[in-house]
Amino acid sequence: MKEVAIIGGGILGLAIGYELSISHPNLNLKLFEKDDALGMHQSGNNSGVLHCGLYYQPGSLKAKLAVDGIRQMIAFCKKNHINHDVCGKIVVASDEKEIGSLDNLANRGAKNGLKGLKFLNSEELNKREPNVRAKKTLLVPEEGIVDYKQVMEVMANYILNSGGRIYTNNKVLGLSASNEKSTIIKSEKNEQAFDLVINCSGLFSDRTYTSLTFKKSPIKIVPFRGEYMHIADEYKHMVNHLIYPVPDPKYPFLGVHFTRMINGGREVGPNAVLALKREGYKNTDFSLNDTFDSLTYKGFLNFFAKNSSFAIGEFLSSFSKSAFVAKSKKLIPDVEEYMFVKGGTAGVRAQAISPKGELIMDFNIIKENNQIHVLNAPSPGATASLSIAKYIIENYI
Repeated sequence: MKEVAIIGGGILGLAIGYELSISHPNLNLKLFEKDDALGMHQSGNNSGVLHCGLYYQPGSLKAKLAVDGIRQMIAFCKKNHINHDVCGKIVVASDEKEIGSLDNLANRGAKNGLKGLKFLNSEELNKREPNVRAKKTLLVPEEGIVDYKQVMEVMANYILNSGGRIYTNNKVLGLSASNEKSTIIKSEKNEQAFDLVINCSGLFSDRTYTSLTFKKSPIKIVPFRGEYMHIADEYKHMVNHLIYPVPDPKYPFLGVHFTRMINGGREVGPNAVLALKREGYKNTDFSLNDTFDSLTYKGFLNFFAKNSSFAIGEFLSSFSKSAFVAKSKKLIPDVEEYMFVKGGTAGVRAQAISPKGELIMDFNIIKENNQIHVLNAPSPGATASLSIAKYIIENYI
């Protein structure tokens, strides 16, 4: 029986374990998670949106897997009675320059195979989102919201019921020995030989790669924290579904937007701030090692040099509520500071940056002998997790 180890208990590691349990039922599967619960980081601290592939470069791996991924995820949710809602979203152009960008987005989405894309007239917009002000509005009906924690729970239960093992509180430290056919993994609690090792460690994917291959990772992860604010219950009526701005094509961040949560709440955000700790969810969280790692990386320094005004603006929004609210007024002018309450979600995005300072947008998966490393799986990694898992199984295993 083939021995397979998955490192990382986020949604992608679980999705690969789930799909392997179906397609290769004779495997002896073991999943290692360093924390005491699954999905504690990117997978459990995102906005819960189902992304359908509007933004991504046609023909890119991300575009292909995103469009297929949301359809697989919705089918998975229906089959397993997971709380979700395909409520659709609007993307709002606020000035003449953004109108051109919105037209390009619509063309890109159509090329990626999205269905039902439609520009709304003023009457249609007013019926859907009466508080939004826009020069032009695109409806993306296939997008929605979901409880990703429920998704991960179902995946984990399937792995366990199929004979797989999940070890929490058991960090993988590296390898003791390796050849083309076998790798002896050393974790905090034991050592074991595996025929195949799959690295899905998210924010630590580059470090895990180095610890298992003794090679320098071809990409560097730089953590960016995204912070949200709650909309107070008495003002929830101002947001009916999902409301997004036209994003700046230079960045992978989608801009401050309004989100209807699967629990009925409403949030606004996020910003995109350099996190001084790879798992730093508060602006006071600090790791000397992680901060030094980011600030001495040539790629980040090049990125900052080219985008200093963007970086400083995002940093200010982390400490200034008024700066945060000012960005949201672009979409809904009538929102005011008193409508927002602190305590919204915060997540840390594992952003891969090249040495030239370029943000790496596409998924990045490489194989080293009997090791598969998912080095970069940014948004829509959660939505597309089942599709990514099947792609890895079909192309690398």
